[in-house]
Amino acid sequence: MTEIIGIRFKEIGKVYYFSPAGKKLSAGDKVIVETARGIECGEVVIENREVEDNVIIQPLKPIMRKATADDLRRIEDNKAKENEIMKTFAKKINEHGLKMKPINVEYTFDGSKILFYFSAESRVDFRELVKDLAGVYRTRIELRQIGVRDEAKMLGGLGICGRPFCCASFLGEFQPVSIKMAKEQSLSLNPTKISGTCGRLMCCLKYEQDSYDALLKITPKVGAIVDTPNGQGQVEESNLLTGMLKVKLKSNPDAPAQPFRRDEVKLLKDSKIRINRDELAALKDLED
Repeated sequence: MTEIIGIRFKEIGKVYYFSPAGKKLSAGDKVIVETARGIECGEVVIENREVEDNVIIQPLKPIMRKATADDLRRIEDNKAKENEIMKTFAKKINEHGLKMKPINVEYTFDGSKILFYFSAESRVDFRELVKDLAGVYRTRIELRQIGVRDEAKMLGGLGICGRPFCCASFLGEFQPVSIKMAKEQSLSLNPTKISGTCGRLMCCLKYEQDSYDALLKITPKVGAIVDTPNGQGQVEESNLLTGMLKVKLKSNPDAPAQPFRRDEVKLLKDSKIRINRDELAALKDLED
């Protein structure tokens, strides 16, 4: 077992493990640590605890110190600088005539590096832009092209549900989302219905999938053969959330399908949820 603390460097971001170096820390404490990007200030989100060795990558870097009042003032100064740097970034992109959209700027705690985030529809040759920015700020410059999901996470906004983006509110990391999930959740495979503002499949499809997997295990699917109180029939409609089924009875095929609760029927032969190949190919870009 190894003692760790969990530190997050962005308000909604990935949690990284560090060694507390003998210090007792509380959630919300600001600490100074050394990372691959240089010296940074992060917030403790996981207090001192022991975890198994196989869940961490050794060796863990120790924290340098708990952030002081001077450190916190420097962070505020850096944020003010980022606003000005962002304006220069946009201006320089325009001067160089590059087809790229400035998204965000990060000024590292110790001022050793400035990271510029941008989006573009294709690869961009920004070598001259880097030289120009390095000449202005006299420090290491790094440009990173990000995808539409990361852009939405950085900029934030409201989803079609009327709530703030999940990615910008509480999802620390992106997880793969598939068309199959939308199909299993009985959603219409209409791009405008299952994609977020970023133009990709909604993140909620992923973290809600476990609940739907549990319901799929106890709910007959469309096409399943079931035994009902009125005889055998085939499921024509299945609502996972309410547990209501509409079953076409074999004894009276010309009559409308009858409603039953899932606990009223006995599954004889289940069906499978299938996705049309052409339909899948047409929506494949939503998964990227």
